[in-house]
Amino acid sequence: MSSNSPTTPAPAFPWVGLLVLAGAIFVSVTSEFLPTGLLPDMAEELGVSESRIGLLVTIFAGTVVISTTPLAALTRAYSRKYLVVIVLLVIATGNVLAAVAPTYEILVGARIIGGLAHGLFWAVVGAYAAHLVPKHQIGRAVAITSGGGTAAFVLGVPLGTALGHALGWRLAFATIGVIVIILAALVLRFLPAVDHRVTLATGEIALPLRKDRSVPGVVILCIIIIVVMTGHNLFYTYIAPWLIGVGGFPEDSIAILLFLFGGAGAIGLVLAGLVSDRFPRAGLIVATSVVAVAVLVLGLFSQSQVVIVAAIVVWGIAFGGLPAMLQTRMLHTASARMRDLAAALFTTSFNFAIGFGALVGGLLLDQFGVISLPAVDVAIITVGVAFMLLSNVWLAARARRPRLG
Repeated sequence: MSSNSPTTPAPAFPWVGLLVLAGAIFVSVTSEFLPTGLLPDMAEELGVSESRIGLLVTIFAGTVVISTTPLAALTRAYSRKYLVVIVLLVIATGNVLAAVAPTYEILVGARIIGGLAHGLFWAVVGAYAAHLVPKHQIGRAVAITSGGGTAAFVLGVPLGTALGHALGWRLAFATIGVIVIILAALVLRFLPAVDHRVTLATGEIALPLRKDRSVPGVVILCIIIIVVMTGHNLFYTYIAPWLIGVGGFPEDSIAILLFLFGGAGAIGLVLAGLVSDRFPRAGLIVATSVVAVAVLVLGLFSQSQVVIVAAIVVWGIAFGGLPAMLQTRMLHTASARMRDLAAALFTTSFNFAIGFGALVGGLLLDQFGVISLPAVDVAIITVGVAFMLLSNVWLAARARRPRLG
């Protein structure tokens, strides 16, 4: 071969596309969790209990759980790029309807519309980064797109909370709706289209997905997501009432505390980007364990505002990287042909945990008071860590067994 033979340059890392995806994730996550920061304001104006406003998170997430996999199956032949644009426009519609909803019941309808779009959005976007980059860059790409979710906790939810406290919660929802429309236009202009279909090799026989060797690992990861995120969300959904009622913080300081939590989460995301590809299992166990310890400290030292602030920062750092680490592990675990289904299952599991956690938290709030939430959170996350350890042993033993056939 001649030394002058041209070589094919490696494709450039798709920074613009990944950043546009991160922006879309930012507005979607902000939209989902906006009621968390505005819970007392919304309850007061609509004349309902705080637990019923918390139920909006459950309804939104429950809609995602029910609809994500069927919608993903129905739309699997359609362009991923244009699906992202369409679902963002529907999310914007749900936020605008929430902003003008005259009653709690109509607000519930608006959240259901948002949930339908949100589930399909994550089923598509969850695997999009893996379609844009080679497998060895998945962790880096996911860390970038997950930055949108972290930014939602750093800026989106705190700014929405501050805006809602200052000018009314309805304006906060309307503002998010407008921003979502702007992001849909940016996606249309800058997000590269991808071919998400997997072509069989010559002579390869298409097997049913249930026989794919990566299925057990995907299922185990879904269980881990459900357990850990249920524990997290049963407390985090009601963090504002806890900080006010138990921690003794004034209402107008909640946005600042949420900003601290989100800012710490950005640090956690950076750390996740550094360890996700090298230590996918150990990193996940360590981060989840630190979440449990931080929440335990919150519950035990709730009389000290200094300790509360410090624990919130540690909690934010540990939790900030968890979604990216879980998503990276899912994309590495699932085979190429399972990737889109795995993304849908990831979304379904996450949102089941968000909704179930908010529901359980609301029941505990009504029965035992908001002070009970940290202890239950810690207990559930501890179960999740134990399951991670046991499942890692089983998966390692399974990987050592020879394949049959």
